[in-house]
Amino acid sequence: MPIVDVLTSGQLLFAALVTGSVYALVALGLNLVYGTMRMLNVAHGDLVMLGAYAAYWAFSIAGISPLVAAPVVACLGAALGYGLYRGLFRRLLAVAPSDAGRMEGNSLLLFFGLSIILQNVAAMLFTPNNRAIQYLDEVWRVGNVAMTGNRIATLLLAGTTCIGIALFLARSTAGLAMRAVIERREAAFIVGVDVDRVQWSSFALGFASAALAGVLMSMLEQFSPFSGFPFTIAGFIVIILGGLGNVMAGLVAALLLGVIETYGVALTSANLRSVLLYGCFVAALLLFPNGLLSRSARR
Repeated sequence: MPIVDVLTSGQLLFAALVTGSVYALVALGLNLVYGTMRMLNVAHGDLVMLGAYAAYWAFSIAGISPLVAAPVVACLGAALGYGLYRGLFRRLLAVAPSDAGRMEGNSLLLFFGLSIILQNVAAMLFTPNNRAIQYLDEVWRVGNVAMTGNRIATLLLAGTTCIGIALFLARSTAGLAMRAVIERREAAFIVGVDVDRVQWSSFALGFASAALAGVLMSMLEQFSPFSGFPFTIAGFIVIILGGLGNVMAGLVAALLLGVIETYGVALTSANLRSVLLYGCFVAALLLFPNGLLSRSARR
């Protein structure tokens, strides 16, 4: 296919929007956890994997639609995040609340261990074989663009959720408290923000968004116990490009990453998808350490 036809393809643009919306949902939770607590959650993609399995078994065993199961799975993810925060990570924060370097190092080790445990337990319980859900796979056509129902549902649900959380952070008291802790933790504590409440709320919301992304991903592609790590990398790329705590810029960065991946695969090969993803990660670290869309330069 000529390059001009690829670049002007409405089909590829729709695919890029769907991919970017899922990446935005994944990165949103990762951004909240790292922003409020400076914890490197390298197990974030494994939460996506668990959400996909939850939707798969609900659909396979009980015949429950993934769209119906989505809010339940998100609530279960939130409960898991709250439990882990209260049972484990709250103690870690109490050990070195002002030492950011030590906090990041300790959290990296803990989350890495959690990632290995989740992957191997899932492989033991569900086998390492790929799974998939065949749901809403009928084709809808708008002009020359063919869209399946599951991709339309993914775009609408992921986009609506991201915009809703962005409005929550911008308009509500609890959301403004989260933003205050992300931007100036010590100052937020001084003016009376309940930092502990913000932290467990960020954990719960971050885990819930990852689980929801897993439900949506289960309708789009195959998954296995070891398919979560690329979503972790995608989330970190979005955070780097969008800037820490800047949710709206993160949405734009996620769509940009979706465009790069989708059009890059179309122009090269599907086998280079991981190369494109990790290449973007390295390039973002080297070229935009403060964020392509970060507000730090203006400050």
